[in-house]
Amino acid sequence: MRKLITFIIIGCLIQTIYANENSSAPETESPNQWLQTIISDKEPATAIESTIKRNAAPVIGLALGGGAAKGFAHVGVIKALEENGIKAQVVTGTSAGSLVGSLYAYGYTPNQLQQISYQLDELNLADFTLSKNGVIKGEKLQKFIDARVKNTPLQKLKLKYIAVATDLDSGQSIGFNNGDTGIAVRASCSIPNVFTPVVMNGHRYVDGGLSAPVPVTYARKAGATFVIAVDITAKPEQGRNGFLSNFDQTINILSIKLLSDQLDQADIVIKPDITQLSSFAFDKKKQAIDLGYNATIAQMPLIKKKLKELNNSN
Repeated sequence: MRKLITFIIIGCLIQTIYANENSSAPETESPNQWLQTIISDKEPATAIESTIKRNAAPVIGLALGGGAAKGFAHVGVIKALEENGIKAQVVTGTSAGSLVGSLYAYGYTPNQLQQISYQLDELNLADFTLSKNGVIKGEKLQKFIDARVKNTPLQKLKLKYIAVATDLDSGQSIGFNNGDTGIAVRASCSIPNVFTPVVMNGHRYVDGGLSAPVPVTYARKAGATFVIAVDITAKPEQGRNGFLSNFDQTINILSIKLLSDQLDQADIVIKPDITQLSSFAFDKKKQAIDLGYNATIAQMPLIKKKLKELNNSN
């Protein structure tokens, strides 16, 4: 962990020193891996939702929010849901949620997701670079995902899936549901000034948490009639200071209104108590998974009650 922080700090210093030297170097687009279909959060949902038959069984959507290493809590949420016979048909993810969501949509079981999570290491996935636009390229993350989904494109995953990113120039929230899965996840996870933006079709894409911290609206657009949102944006415990805690809180402050707007549209909101965890606590995966699991079990009576009511109304 200390090595990662050191590398990032050094990288940021190098960015400052070499910014002028590199200012003329163009950002390169990702060849042959462009995502052909884009869903904007400003598009009306009626076009997609019109295909849903009335009186049909609820279409369960799972909207997984961002939070870097805290995202391992999503694995625990999925495990608890499946143990209780609740299987999402639609999955949307922002940042860390896009990573877990893509693997779940591919078809990995909760136990398999837990094993994969133990393979994830911040240094193993970090490919450092000298650039004014970021200190990590993100290509390792892209390859990690593509290898585990066996290069299955977004539109051919077993579950309907959308990875959410942000257009850096317009600030527009963008959902990817067609094309290379790895590059979609990479774009969704690209924290500005840490990761270099993903450039496609003349647009620069960065972390989806800047525009849709928990992508509930995208689950609705994809046809979900019952959305379970997972919010892992809780601020660090009061009184904790330092670079990482302050970083967490800065992101939280910037996204308060956006987060509220998204969560208001969910049927269920699960908030694991991750106040003891940092966004960079990659060494506490088991704890994060357990927190997600316990928070979901606590909500299970309400989840089942609401699903039963929805079934009866149909």
